[in-house]
Amino acid sequence: MTTPLQGVRVLVTGGSRGIGRAISLALAAAGAKVVFGYYGDDEAAAATLKALRMHDASAFAVEADVSQEAQVVAMAGQAIEGLGGLDVVVNNAGILHEAGLLETSADAFDAVTGVNLRGTFLVGREAIRHMTRHGGGRVINIASDLGYLGRARNSAYCASKAGIGALTRTWAREFAPHILVNAVAPGPVDTDMLGADVMSEAQREKESDIPLGRIGRPEEVAAMVRFLAGPEATFITGQTYGVNGGSSMI
Repeated sequence: MTTPLQGVRVLVTGGSRGIGRAISLALAAAGAKVVFGYYGDDEAAAATLKALRMHDASAFAVEADVSQEAQVVAMAGQAIEGLGGLDVVVNNAGILHEAGLLETSADAFDAVTGVNLRGTFLVGREAIRHMTRHGGGRVINIASDLGYLGRARNSAYCASKAGIGALTRTWAREFAPHILVNAVAPGPVDTDMLGADVMSEAQREKESDIPLGRIGRPEEVAAMVRFLAGPEATFITGQTYGVNGGSSMI
């Protein structure tokens, strides 16, 4: 088995389920030392940790609400201390609130953007703070094709994911050449948040128009993250890669 990420120290937020779990496992299988953040679901975190330790006995998890600054600072500190440093951060934590604009409260909007956008900002800031002091690193943000396309009844989610793209480009310029910052924008992926089982009938009809004719798998998103974290992605920064079956072509 090739291990292109041997010894690379990684923090993945939202790493206990879905895309985050697939990312954590893919990076560990490539040789990385992985810490993942999670919030609330101890059972899922324990299952992911057990799977991770098949690749890396030193893997561990940290519970944190990424919308809360003090918790993010503590999580980053634990990850850096436990790993002995930090080379890559993957900002994956995210939530969804589906409601029409006129039915979306300010609190609901703040909750979604708090995790998706503020959380990316806070975790990215703490990771970059460390990386600037220790020679560089990689930041990989998980955006969404809906940040480009928009979707009715998803104002907060779409706005937050569009903002992640802007953060990605801004950080890439600000911290070049030593820190590479990129994003992955999945289309519909078969997870408990965005998979076919939780889509409305209207949404499923829209997804049937995807050129590749299906929704994606978490492992397909993880493969792109693994590439961006690896030794072949040294001349890439400020980019957002769509892993979406052709749902958007930008």
